[in-house]
Amino acid sequence: MAFAFHSRRSVVMANRGMVATSQPLAAQAGLRILQEGGNAVDAAVATAAVLNVVEPMSTGVGGDAFALLYLAKEHRVRALNASGRAPAAATPERVAALCRGGRIPSTGPLAVTVPGTVHGWEALLREHGTMSLAEVLAPAIHYAREGFPVSEVIGRTWAQASSKLRQDEGAASTYLIGGKAPRIGQLFRQPDLARTLETIAEGGSEAFYRGEIARRVAAYVQAKGGLLTAEDLAAHASTWDAPIEIGYRGHRLLECPPNGQGIVALQALGILEGFDLGAMKWGFAEPLHLQIEAIKLAFADALHYLADPCHAPVPADGLLDPAYLARRRAQIDLSQAAPGYEPGLPSSTAKGLPSSAAKGLPGAHADTVYLTVVDEQRNAVSFINSLYEPFGSGLVVPGTGIALQNRGALFTLDPAHPNCIAPGKRPYHTIIPALLFRGEQLVLSFGVMGGFMQPQGQVQVLCNLLDWGMDVQQALDAPRFRWTEGNQVAFEAGLAHMTRLALEKRGHTVTTNAAPGTMGGGQIIRIDPETGVLQGGSDPRKDGCAVGY
Repeated sequence: MAFAFHSRRSVVMANRGMVATSQPLAAQAGLRILQEGGNAVDAAVATAAVLNVVEPMSTGVGGDAFALLYLAKEHRVRALNASGRAPAAATPERVAALCRGGRIPSTGPLAVTVPGTVHGWEALLREHGTMSLAEVLAPAIHYAREGFPVSEVIGRTWAQASSKLRQDEGAASTYLIGGKAPRIGQLFRQPDLARTLETIAEGGSEAFYRGEIARRVAAYVQAKGGLLTAEDLAAHASTWDAPIEIGYRGHRLLECPPNGQGIVALQALGILEGFDLGAMKWGFAEPLHLQIEAIKLAFADALHYLADPCHAPVPADGLLDPAYLARRRAQIDLSQAAPGYEPGLPSSTAKGLPSSAAKGLPGAHADTVYLTVVDEQRNAVSFINSLYEPFGSGLVVPGTGIALQNRGALFTLDPAHPNCIAPGKRPYHTIIPALLFRGEQLVLSFGVMGGFMQPQGQVQVLCNLLDWGMDVQQALDAPRFRWTEGNQVAFEAGLAHMTRLALEKRGHTVTTNAAPGTMGGGQIIRIDPETGVLQGGSDPRKDGCAVGY
């Protein structure tokens, strides 16, 4: 059943190249790279670097990155994992002895893992770019040195994080003015970050992971009581992987493999494939109930199994097996919400893991940046760069502008769990870029940022597109929900009263008028299969836009 959710913004159209992301200056920087002859990879790295400057609470060289890269000439997709690892000294016993309350705190030095971003940028450019690191970092260096006006959504998030920044002298001196966040519209300069980016532009990842920057990062974390060393930084490297995928409505959705949570979106859609959502009315209780329950089932498995596959086996093939998904689908009661689901047991799973129903997800936060680029040759990059929570660990290395991520907070301290912290291990990771194909033809490069909202957002956006026939802007504009725990589901404004009553009758605990910042922020570039025209959509929950030429 086609349904037109009425958007206030039009789809952006272009025929040569396009960039979509959460901040206009970053989108324009990427577009200029395309217009100057760069390819999608060159433009993606340039865009990501500018986002480090203009959206510093969400992303940066102190964070991690994942990318899906479509190489049009080769008809091939590569998945880049540029996530960092736990320090070599981070044994479960040692970290547990330093923590209070049996879990790794989300702020402070124990949450800091090795930043993977810079190596990821360089790996992309080295293998598939056409421009130098110095060329693509030039726009970011310009905005860091000359300044940029703080945009509206970013300014609000910055202000909300100001109390966190005040807890660290490096953070306060770098990202606050007189103890306060910069005002919306205020010009903000980052000379320290400009110098750091110049050092990277000149010396590449070697200058970041083995030079003075690495020594300063390690020394600051250790001075705060953390375990990160210069040797941990020097040992870092990105990895290239084969993507994982599932079929949905005659299309193929591709995601990065674990340690990322893209498998949550794949499982949920694999479960929903058995229901004819398009025959149901968009925004009504029947399809919403099915989407919520499918997401709960997928998270029950992910929170149980997902980890660094180099340290613990992750049964990805079994979790995506059609027979297994059919068994999970059969667990959905069409008239009653389940308070929780036990993790399933796919055929490829090793026995012996503890079994417990997924209790819920960490709180929502407006972190992370997503960007996508498609060039004239129809190469595409779907890319996410992130500090995890706003300003990550809350630590900013003095004199560098580097905010350090807090990905280590996603480890558990339970030695029986596959995601337990260990030396050199990558944590469960939330950032998941995506690509959608029809056969071998690329149709969409897209993503929805926002922590554990990311797979939930992807599922809802894809259902909007493929089940209800929305265009790319409508699919992003449409109101969303976010499952949190048990039967608790938060909705944005716009949920019909009768739909709420029908969901509550099924056992869902519904809250409404959720803040837009808790519902993620998506970007989409669609390649029209018939004309090849690029169609861009950008989420109104962010400051961004899609731009093309």
